[in-house]
Amino acid sequence: MSVGSDIHDKGQPLGDFCRSTPTTLSSDAIPYVLSITDAVIILISSLAGGLGYHLLVGSPVSNILPYCAVGLLAGLLYILRMKGSGYYNFPDSAKPRVEIAEILVCWCTTGLLLALIAFLLKVGIDFSRGAFVAFYFLTPIGLLGARKATKIVLAEAISRGGIGRRDSVLVGDFNEMAALEPKDLLAFFGAAKVDCFTLGREDDPLVRSSTDARIMNSVANFVRRHNCQELLLALPWDDVGRIELVRDQIKTLPVAARLLPDMHVRSLSQFTSSARQRVLAIEIQRAPLSGAQRFVKRMMDIFVASLASIFFLPIMALTAIAIKLDSPGPVIFRQIRKGFNGREFVIFKFRTMTVLENGPSLAQATRDDPRVTAVGRLLRSASIDELPQLLNVLKGDMSLIGPRPHALAHDNYFQEILGDYANRHHVKPGITGWAQCNGARGETPSIEHISERVKLDLWYVNNWSLWLDFQILIKTFFEVLRKRNAY
Repeated sequence: MSVGSDIHDKGQPLGDFCRSTPTTLSSDAIPYVLSITDAVIILISSLAGGLGYHLLVGSPVSNILPYCAVGLLAGLLYILRMKGSGYYNFPDSAKPRVEIAEILVCWCTTGLLLALIAFLLKVGIDFSRGAFVAFYFLTPIGLLGARKATKIVLAEAISRGGIGRRDSVLVGDFNEMAALEPKDLLAFFGAAKVDCFTLGREDDPLVRSSTDARIMNSVANFVRRHNCQELLLALPWDDVGRIELVRDQIKTLPVAARLLPDMHVRSLSQFTSSARQRVLAIEIQRAPLSGAQRFVKRMMDIFVASLASIFFLPIMALTAIAIKLDSPGPVIFRQIRKGFNGREFVIFKFRTMTVLENGPSLAQATRDDPRVTAVGRLLRSASIDELPQLLNVLKGDMSLIGPRPHALAHDNYFQEILGDYANRHHVKPGITGWAQCNGARGETPSIEHISERVKLDLWYVNNWSLWLDFQILIKTFFEVLRKRNAY
């Protein structure tokens, strides 16, 4: 069984919705298949509408390229609008109800946009109005038919275990999970088989808490290993202590977490298991960035880091020579730090000290620190020592913008004293961040200092945008020139 905890208790099966065999197709691929299907249907409808109209009126078709262009443009507009509303998400696409109103409204507005674009660009002469009308009324028939057909295919694939969700995990109390049925999982997950972790059943609260902590550690490892994006929790709503324990354990994970209605809530609300309805669930942790947002941020990182590496190459070469001439030791300082999802990575910096500390206990650099070399003091004040981290960005361990990663010893200490500290790992760490461009650089001598820095970091995590990243880059440049408090 593909689980990381005891999914059976004393030989009694928990339920038949927990994945026992590998699926032939991941649900991650479904949105791409569905969007491509719609694009093909729209393109074919454009060609069929144009060719059919000309065949009907008896006029020859001199060029089919305008019909291909209109079909491709219409497909792009339609997919972008439907994707923004979650139309292609696996749970919704697996439910049997065909979204007739949504499809018709989206296609109607897409057609109006096409007409507006044709008017503004004056391309109507290449695409007859009769062909456009045929295309306009033929396409929704194809879209509705395809949506119904894909739902039938998905339902069949789900029922035989051909599709499952590798991006979601169910964690919960044994009794609550035993009360769920495969059709409940279809409503909650859009899949009848998911990966499950059952918490402890011990009567002794202390022993049960210890077991729960161990199992949640297994959950965290599983989520990181499989890059899961969502946790659903099946816990009694009156067991506040257990809910808080689980919530505390998942803070380091950059995933959305939702608390499902328990047995009592479902009975009070006359809940009926149905894949046709949206099910009430309380979001106790939001996902920081969507897949699309992470992709955009990554593309920006690669582009800017590549240009910056070329631009700063002479400075980095001169810096390496200066370090070698100033003191014995390597040019590059390597240290293990935590990154996205709590994964450890090796950070690169120009060496600025006479020591190379990378252990469980180390001291922060302070003003006039005797460990800092003469060249190192200049490099740290101008933040030149951070330039090798452009390689970390290109490798994917870091981003240009994000919470600054700390040494493991400091990271573990801060996490113990600040409850929300681990939420910084919901995005990749950055060379600079919202905290740094607001003056929070250098030493953190007190709890108040690190608390303020964490507050700024978490504001960035919850308010990320590409425009915000651009602002931070500009502000950081002026901050480095104005305040040199990194020592």
